[in-house]
Amino acid sequence: MLTPGIKGHAALRVTTENTALAMGSGELPVLATPAVAALIERACWQSVAAELELDQGTVGTALTLAHTAPTPVGMVVHCDCELTAVEDRPAAVAAARSSRLVVLPTDTLYGLGCDAFDSEAVADLLAAKGRGRSMPVPVLVGSWNTIDGLVLSVPLAARELTRAFWPGGLSIVVTQAPSLAWDLGDTDGTVMLRMPLHPVAIELLREVGPMAVSSANVSGQPPATTVGQARDQLGDAVEVYLDGGPCAAATASTIVDVTGEVPVILREGAISAERIGEVLDLEVAELRGAS
Repeated sequence: MLTPGIKGHAALRVTTENTALAMGSGELPVLATPAVAALIERACWQSVAAELELDQGTVGTALTLAHTAPTPVGMVVHCDCELTAVEDRPAAVAAARSSRLVVLPTDTLYGLGCDAFDSEAVADLLAAKGRGRSMPVPVLVGSWNTIDGLVLSVPLAARELTRAFWPGGLSIVVTQAPSLAWDLGDTDGTVMLRMPLHPVAIELLREVGPMAVSSANVSGQPPATTVGQARDQLGDAVEVYLDGGPCAAATASTIVDVTGEVPVILREGAISAERIGEVLDLEVAELRGAS
């Protein structure tokens, strides 16, 4: 099984056959850069080969390579590698479409998610967190335009905020479209929406569609900022864990309620009240509900 932390090593002796002069990538008798790239690829695939399933393989390597030191004939060049993340998006898409739970990385915290329109999966999500319907599940979207199909109408404040902070660490509470066939909990006719700034999350959302996503932790426990922390808390309740590395912000999103005449900050987090005030041309005191 592929898991982050797998390490590998490969070595190559510089010979006249793998020099830049012999391989046509330069005019000096030093190790050719294409040979360096091949060494890196070999170290990587050999490190994970024993962990692959019977019908699995490896294909494709993205390299950012700077070859700046001389490597003359006779020198032995070593390459050490470590697996830092595992791409399991196809399995996550299949799980979400089959009423299963998925843990996904975002720019703020790791999230526990499912298809937003699958009421049974949403109930399983709440149960996995040990949370009741009185704390409804927010919804993540993969594009700016998705919001138009989920709300009764889009207030000007919502447009301005999403234009300024999406994708990113801002959640907005809006009045949901009454025709939506979903059950996120006791929402009182509203829904909290966010577009995360994380490529893994965005790709998943664009394939699955809107997902009900809450922080990937048991209620009352610290939120997860790594996939390992999420797995420790949620265990087998989750079908697929997507590892996107440590969360960049490691703090919850800021929540702004735009259902009333004046937007109100319900929670201050990744986006400061001052920045929101600048976009909406409102004083911070107003945003915090001061009369």
